[in-house]
Amino acid sequence: MNILITGYPRTGKTTLIKKLLEKLEVTRAGFYTEELCKNNRQRVGFQIKTIKTKQTGLLAHVAIKSNWQVGRYYVQLPEFERLVIPELQIAADVIVIDEIGKMELFSEPFREQLLKNLAKGNVLATITKKGGGKFVQQIKERSDVQLLEITIKNRDALLPLILKMLYKGRKNND
Repeated sequence: MNILITGYPRTGKTTLIKKLLEKLEVTRAGFYTEELCKNNRQRVGFQIKTIKTKQTGLLAHVAIKSNWQVGRYYVQLPEFERLVIPELQIAADVIVIDEIGKMELFSEPFREQLLKNLAKGNVLATITKKGGGKFVQQIKERSDVQLLEITIKNRDALLPLILKMLYKGRKNND
């Protein structure tokens, strides 16, 4: 079973992923994103951090132009693909993807690898609440996906629930 966490921006999706990574006692690979802020206040971009290979790279920035743009952010697609695609091909009990969103979905190789990972049934990911078009909707509607919505009110309760779901799924497969 694949577990996808959706919710509005700033509800704690990435924070939840990072807390889950601290608690998981299984092999894992994938990536999460972090905000880049100027003077600790103004968001100017996002960086990628891979889990298994422990690499860091730039996903998007306001000042580094590219051919792909979401809002005021220019997506650094070659850097994203260079770091993320090999990471998502690593054999692991859980593949973490933060996030399945507009920036990441510019990449056709990412879309293809995402579908391969979902077919294995070991994905823990965040996914955009709105937008993303038909592809995102099809991902959310897959029969092997459990879609959970995070809110300010339920975000603390999701950690133990997701851990239970992940370990229950492993016991059934062992």
